[in-house]
Amino acid sequence: MTTDPISDMLLTIRNGLKARLVQVVTPASNLKAEIARVMKASGYIQDVLMTDSFPRKLVITLKYSDKAVPAITGMQRQSRPGLRKFVSVAEIPAVLDGMGLAVLSTSKGVMSGAEAKRSRVGGELICTVW
Repeated sequence: MTTDPISDMLLTIRNGLKARLVQVVTPASNLKAEIARVMKASGYIQDVLMTDSFPRKLVITLKYSDKAVPAITGMQRQSRPGLRKFVSVAEIPAVLDGMGLAVLSTSKGVMSGAEAKRSRVGGELICTVW
């Protein structure tokens, strides 16, 4: 049993990209599904699907360019169970000067850093993707 399921999901995606897999499967939760939805909306993964059977699984279809270059070159878990990291609107990081993605859990739901700045809401900085 893992103590940090979000880190486990990010590691599964990273390992799948290194192995050039088309899809990866990870145990599902609503928070993981929302993080994957934000990554899909930002163009870092191709598709995400939650299975109906028990136990629920999250099937993530990875995205590559025409020359098999992964869309994700790096991911980093920011807030973790032992040290939560909360940011205000002014402190939301610009990952690679705006070329990357910051995923936040806010009072209005899970959203990207750009969406959080537009909504003028801060929250827990879950991870960064570039």
